[in-house]
Amino acid sequence: MIEIIRDERRRGEKLARILGRGVAADAALAALVAGIVEDVRRRGDAALADYTERFDGVRLRPAEFRVEESALRASAARCDARVLEALRASIRNVRAFHEHERAEGWEFEAARGVRLGQRVTPVEAAGLYVPGGTASYPSSVVMNVVPAQVAGVARVAVVTPPRTLAETPAVAAALLELGVTEIYQVGGAQAVAALAYGTASVPRVDVITGPGNRYVAAAKRLVYGAVGIDSVAGPSEVVVLADASARADFIAADLLAQAEHGEDASAVLVTTDAGLAARVVSEVARQLETLPRREIIERSLADFGAVFVVEDIEGGCELVNRLAPEHLEIITRDADAAAARVRHAGAIFFGPHTPEAVGDYLAGPNHVLPTGGAARFSSALGVHDFLRRTSIVRYTREELRATAPLIAALAEAEGLDAHARSALIRLEG
Repeated sequence: MIEIIRDERRRGEKLARILGRGVAADAALAALVAGIVEDVRRRGDAALADYTERFDGVRLRPAEFRVEESALRASAARCDARVLEALRASIRNVRAFHEHERAEGWEFEAARGVRLGQRVTPVEAAGLYVPGGTASYPSSVVMNVVPAQVAGVARVAVVTPPRTLAETPAVAAALLELGVTEIYQVGGAQAVAALAYGTASVPRVDVITGPGNRYVAAAKRLVYGAVGIDSVAGPSEVVVLADASARADFIAADLLAQAEHGEDASAVLVTTDAGLAARVVSEVARQLETLPRREIIERSLADFGAVFVVEDIEGGCELVNRLAPEHLEIITRDADAAAARVRHAGAIFFGPHTPEAVGDYLAGPNHVLPTGGAARFSSALGVHDFLRRTSIVRYTREELRATAPLIAALAEAEGLDAHARSALIRLEG
């Protein structure tokens, strides 16, 4: 069960264990995935067919890779009406949020008529990986497709293992509601390779986003450079920062919600109140009794869960900054003051009535967030991930004549005489 930790030594040990959960460098995994990626790059559709049969037990001809729109519609028609209503609300909210992330190009006039600027344009094609089985989440489809569409990406292609759409009507409904119909029933590292390098049946894309298992994550890491990627995401996590004003049953429910993601998920409470800590542990045990994913939750909480008791909110915030969590809930008397002390968090949820689940499904901000401490240097998936920024430089003859000697001086200092000459030659005649 989840452990209450007060002493510094034990705190350090637990923090190291939690922070060590990230996507580790696995040489054997990398070698295996590299072989698959290279095989798809070399043999194209034939390799895709072979790996689909080997890993998914389905033999497909290349002509069968792409999902027929009729099959998509048939699966979507089986989606529960309330789920469809929720998906539509989610799409509206997520789109409204990401509309505020739109970026415009700009240009300004520098000295002596020189103009400098930046042109902002969308990538031409984006690929979305949708996992199959129990990890097939319609909410992730919304979170990945909407910012690409808001950015203006002309082509959005989806890859997903065979059977995903048939087994998960909500995913089919999400894709149909979003107007995405270019869908290929191939999954795993081989699907990532197909998106990155292209085959006769699966045209290449410019950016790949979306969650997946460790094989998918390793493939995304390998193809980065040939294409852009969102991130190499690790296990999910939440930290709740709370004082004596917080309700134990609310916090317990939120910790359990995070732990049910998987055995490597992390759910942490940081509190100034020892009594609250004890009540939360009791509530966790009580609420856990009725949850169907009980075994997964128990392992997650035992290995990567913790209740840290700290002296004050300032110390709690420093602990939060060390964890740099994907999700941070602040349930204190003055949440804004606490948040002002937080430097690293993927998303912050304020107050007792803003559970992390509202961010997963409905609020609007993207739920694809940095994990494993990556909030120190990265941000949520957004419109910017599907945009390119091109620098604009316009020099006049007069400005070049004035600055060519400076350009030449720097070029010659670097041993690049041809660079210097390319500027100085324009001073002749």
